[in-house]
Amino acid sequence: MATLAYRRILLKLSGEALMGDEDYGIDPKVIQRLAAEIIEAQAAGAEIALVIGGGNIFRGAGLAAGGMDRVTGDQMGMLATVINALAMQDALEKLGAKVRVMSALKINDVCEDYIRRRAIRHLEKGRITIFAAGTGNPFFTTDSGAALRAIEIGADLLLKATKVDGVYDSDPKKNPDATRYERLTYDEVIGRDLQVMDTAAFALARDSDLPLRIFDMEQPGQLLRILKGEPIGTLVQGRG
Repeated sequence: MATLAYRRILLKLSGEALMGDEDYGIDPKVIQRLAAEIIEAQAAGAEIALVIGGGNIFRGAGLAAGGMDRVTGDQMGMLATVINALAMQDALEKLGAKVRVMSALKINDVCEDYIRRRAIRHLEKGRITIFAAGTGNPFFTTDSGAALRAIEIGADLLLKATKVDGVYDSDPKKNPDATRYERLTYDEVIGRDLQVMDTAAFALARDSDLPLRIFDMEQPGQLLRILKGEPIGTLVQGRG
C-alpha cells in the first residue's frame, strides 16, 4: 500500500481516448492499457470512480449541428457513454477488478441506477464505480457530469485525462512556443477562456472547492504518480 496524497478520485476519460489510432469505436489494446493503469492505482489504496465520454460513438452537439433535435442527439450521446462504460467494465473485470456501472438513465437490464449512497458504498467496498449517461439531462456535457459526481461522492480530486500534458496558453500542437501552466485558479481558467472543460464543470468544481488536475494519460504510470502527490500536468483549484 503506497502513501497516497488522494484516497478517493474521479477520473474523467474522453470517449476519443478509447479510439487509439482508430477513426471510430474502441481500440481493445487502448482500453486494456487504461484498465491496467486504473487497477494499479486502486491496488495502491485508492477508491476510484470513472466517467467516460461518448464522443468515439456519438456526440450530441455534433448531431444537433447536423440538424437533429438537440435533446434527441444528447440522449443518443448518453447511451454512447453507457456502451463505453460497459466496455471498460469488461476490461477491468478481465483483470480481476470488481466493477459496478451506474447509469443516470434507467437501463436496469445492463447496469444499476445511479444512487449516491449506493455509489459511495461501492467505493468503500473496493469496487471501481463507473458513472454512465452523464447527468441524465440534455444540454449537459460529461465534463459537467464528472464534476457533479465527484462532488456527490466526496472525491478528493477530479482528474481529466487528455492527449496533452496539462493546460497551455495556446494549442501546443500548433504553437511550439506554447507555455504550460503548472497551477491555475478556476477564475483564471474561466477568465482566460482556457477550454479544457466546459464552464459549467469549472463553476461546479470551483464552488465546491474541488481540485482538478489535467494530465496526459497516454504516458504510462501518470495516474499512480499523481495519486502519490507528484505535480504532473496542471492543477486547477480555488478562486482568483
